[in-house]
Amino acid sequence: MNFEFATAQRIVFGAGSAGRLGALAGELGHRALVVHGASAAAARRAEPLLATLTASGLELARLTVAGEPTVAWARTAAETARSADCDLVVGIGGGSVIDAGKAVAALAVNAGDPLDYLEVVGAGQPLTAPSLPYLALPTTAGTGSEVTRNAVLTSEQQQVKASLRSPHMLPAVALVDPELTHGLPAELTATTGLDALTQLIEPLTSARAQPLTDALCRDGIPRAARHLRAACADEPAAREQMALASLLGGLALANAGLGAVHGLAAPLGGRCGAPHGAVCAALLAPVMAANVAAARRQGLTAVLARYDEVARLVTGEPDAKADDGVAFVAELVRDLRVPTLAHWGVTAAELPAIAAAGLAASSMKANPVALDEATLVAVIAQA
Repeated sequence: MNFEFATAQRIVFGAGSAGRLGALAGELGHRALVVHGASAAAARRAEPLLATLTASGLELARLTVAGEPTVAWARTAAETARSADCDLVVGIGGGSVIDAGKAVAALAVNAGDPLDYLEVVGAGQPLTAPSLPYLALPTTAGTGSEVTRNAVLTSEQQQVKASLRSPHMLPAVALVDPELTHGLPAELTATTGLDALTQLIEPLTSARAQPLTDALCRDGIPRAARHLRAACADEPAAREQMALASLLGGLALANAGLGAVHGLAAPLGGRCGAPHGAVCAALLAPVMAANVAAARRQGLTAVLARYDEVARLVTGEPDAKADDGVAFVAELVRDLRVPTLAHWGVTAAELPAIAAAGLAASSMKANPVALDEATLVAVIAQA
């Protein structure tokens, strides 16, 4: 019964809470580096929030990130933060933007190159200096990145995604306003929402599960499973439920770890460039099925009991078993028309290399059962 739980210093949740952005940021510093998405839609969403910051007397420097942040982007962004003499960072956007802001806040005050600190493909050195104060304002309901201690970067040279990770990277403020997710396209809502569901199921079944994260997952899984379809139809009450589910998932994964879905998502995303949520959505049911089958072969009754519990939570049926949970997730993914990995250009010839890279990923270490390379190849093929 030994465990640790760490999260953002402050969490502010609720419809309309984005109106507090300026006041909350003003408590952290005076000159903010604001990171937001590079698309026209992202810029439109950011403008009124930027106005809130300037109205509160903050000086602003701005950076945009197109898609998911790369090592090269983080290297340049850190120098921008230093040269602009920023004393806090504000991230406004989806999970990639929130991660980008976390990376900048950390690298701006830790000397050296991002690869000095990056896991798996870098030197993995610890960050020694606390990050600049970071305020994370998510505009999607998916990653929960606003309360996690890592930032995922794509190493274009190695074609893989890996994390900067440190307790120093936990945001000072996580500001979650469900209203910022209103109007998002159904496709984006589906893939980010399925990522949220994944990040509740994997910590509950993780080899590092613990009582605090179990409680969060047990609350969050039914919210995501029962409200995602309505959120895709842009129903405000469902949007709120998904924003909370995403937050709960972030709290859980940061403290209990993930599993094979995210272990495989890292090399897959690095190779094919698919959005993280789309990759996780395609992998979730096949990975669940593989874990259940492996647990049966190995006689791991405690693992099977966890998947039985997942089934009860997603279906709402008191007698549901592990296979029912897998079927529920597979049907949900089909109903939401999530594309297969082939849609993103993944080919059969790549599967062994992706599986081998997945085995080395940090998330794979928390998977509840050991899966060999052949099983992972089969999982990716099914996805």
